Amino acid sequence: MEIDLGRAKRARRAYTFDDIAVVPSRRTRNPEDVSTAWTIDAFPFEIPVLGAPMDSVVSPRTAIELGRLGGLGVLDLEGLWTRYDDPEPLLAEIATLADADATRRMQELYAEPIKPELVRDRLAEVRAAGVTVAGALTPQRTQDLYETVVAAGVDLFVIRGTTVSAEHVSKVAEPLNLKKFIYDLDVPVIVGGAATYTAALHLMRTGAAGVLVGFGGGAASTTRATLGLHAPMATAVADVAGARRDYLDESGGRYVHVIADGGVGTSGDIVKALAMGADAVMLGVALARATDAPGRGFHWGPEAHHPKLPRGRRVEVDRVGPLEQVLYGPAPVADGTANLIGALKKSMATTGYSDLKEFQRVEVVVAPYGH
Repeated sequence: MEIDLGRAKRARRAYTFDDIAVVPSRRTRNPEDVSTAWTIDAFPFEIPVLGAPMDSVVSPRTAIELGRLGGLGVLDLEGLWTRYDDPEPLLAEIATLADADATRRMQELYAEPIKPELVRDRLAEVRAAGVTVAGALTPQRTQDLYETVVAAGVDLFVIRGTTVSAEHVSKVAEPLNLKKFIYDLDVPVIVGGAATYTAALHLMRTGAAGVLVGFGGGAASTTRATLGLHAPMATAVADVAGARRDYLDESGGRYVHVIADGGVGTSGDIVKALAMGADAVMLGVALARATDAPGRGFHWGPEAHHPKLPRGRRVEVDRVGPLEQVLYGPAPVADGTANLIGALKKSMATTGYSDLKEFQRVEVVVAPYGH
């Protein structure tokens, strides 16, 4: 439904996760009978959770731990771990900075050049632990570092930016040709963010194994304030899921996974993202709340230290418990920040669905808070 904004502009109504709710059906199940497993390419996972490539969320150690717990940790290959031999003192410093000093100091810390040998060593550390290895680069850095990343034995390659298109135009530098890059690469690629049907469909046609949905919706993002960009996530996920359905027909059966990335801060958000058609979720602040997260009670993304136009900030988060407790409980609080997987299973069981693909068919209603 379109709304008149004025004589020259119309807009479509879009919905956030807070605007919708999942509706129970006539059938219920025991949570123990519910499966949260999913697979992308040749890699199976017990839970539909990817740790976001942010220094406050994923370090080599937490990538290993998340893999042990059934998920996938995605290491930021442009973060402190690939710029410094020992970034632990710097992470500790960031956690002590005054709010007024945080952006400037992070810009200084992240000005250190990325060292290809550290990219190699960090990925090798995760591989040595026997879990699935994933690393993320921005489109701007992909051409320079992808050979190092692939040689290190990465299993899943993530190209992640505020927004990534299949048709980037530049007069300054040769843009990344996603279709050719993915075709030539012998590693499955997850790419995003995208927030519309058309953008997602074009990304799927490049050969990507998965598409990240969302930008500017995370807890540490100020993209809406700085760039005016925002993706109401319930609508964005449903639109990209629609692109997946149509591409499945167009391609003769090729399934591209949809991963909600942004605005997924609680177990209720995870439930709604999957209900709208996501196959999995990429979590930032939800995992930054772990007491063993590298952010030490703070959370920030790569946008927070952009050298010219920061589009994020360092935010303090309430620490809940170790990563395992955040994912599997027991929950010490009742606000959806702990036992994320237990809550997902309970919701699936309450609505009568036994696996994630079935759960995508659950009934959803518009029920905005405050209306």
